[in-house]
Amino acid sequence: MSKRNIGIKSFLSIMTKTYKGWMSNQPFQLSAAVSYYALFSFPALVIIIIQVTGIFYEKSRVKSRIMSEIQTVLGPESAETIETIIKNAAETDQSTFAIIIGIATLLYGATGMFISLQKSLNTIWKVQPSPKNEILKMIRDRFFSLGLILIIGFLLLISLILTALITAVTDWLQSIFPDVVIALLQVLNFIISIGLVTVLFALIFKYLPDAKIKWRDVWLGAFVTAVLFTLGKSALGIYFGMADPGSTFGAAGSIILILLWVSYSCLILFFGAQFTLVIATKYSIGILPSSYAEKID
Repeated sequence: MSKRNIGIKSFLSIMTKTYKGWMSNQPFQLSAAVSYYALFSFPALVIIIIQVTGIFYEKSRVKSRIMSEIQTVLGPESAETIETIIKNAAETDQSTFAIIIGIATLLYGATGMFISLQKSLNTIWKVQPSPKNEILKMIRDRFFSLGLILIIGFLLLISLILTALITAVTDWLQSIFPDVVIALLQVLNFIISIGLVTVLFALIFKYLPDAKIKWRDVWLGAFVTAVLFTLGKSALGIYFGMADPGSTFGAAGSIILILLWVSYSCLILFFGAQFTLVIATKYSIGILPSSYAEKID
């Protein structure tokens, strides 16, 4: 463990180690696995977020915000396809038994992506669950994955409230400083987006893998990941808009775009996880297995 003083030379060295470690873990295979599970988890995930956030905020606005984010990256056709999938998945029979089965299926499906993501992060951080705690760990992982979904809904709620406040203030300021307000609004929205995504990645890095890591290492890694993720999301939106890679696959184009979107996003997340590992190893005690896990040699 050494004193944390990251200069240009040290930063380049860290990024080089991060890239080499990232590539050695076969990130494309890991991201493909998460993408597969995400395709089936996505409708349930969005439905739960809308229902939970809708308790405190208007459901139509929550849904509109989610669809707007999806449309920004994937385009209107993909957003419409996802909206149809969500609508069909939300429809259940009126019998109590059917409703219970439907809710259980939603919960199980929504947590599947996080379980796959957990396994990928375990691979990157060289830890694995201990076989003797397998059943208890499986139950814990499902409940914790559900907790992450609720946290995502909470962060979305905060985002909606802050957006509403910013819009109100903007309308007032625009009459006084019409030219300055637009630029300030863009900067403020970027800062808020980075902040909320940083919190989400920090919680994922801290609690999702079967590992123990110090908070100061988590925050730095989560911030770098959030910046890369936000920039990558914008780049993906531009790329999908110009290249339209899903057009080659016809009716399945929207599904292909979802897989590409999740895959590319996971590549960024895994790079951030590797960066966090390098930082924790160089400047702290590293990343250790949790009490119910063990180190992979």
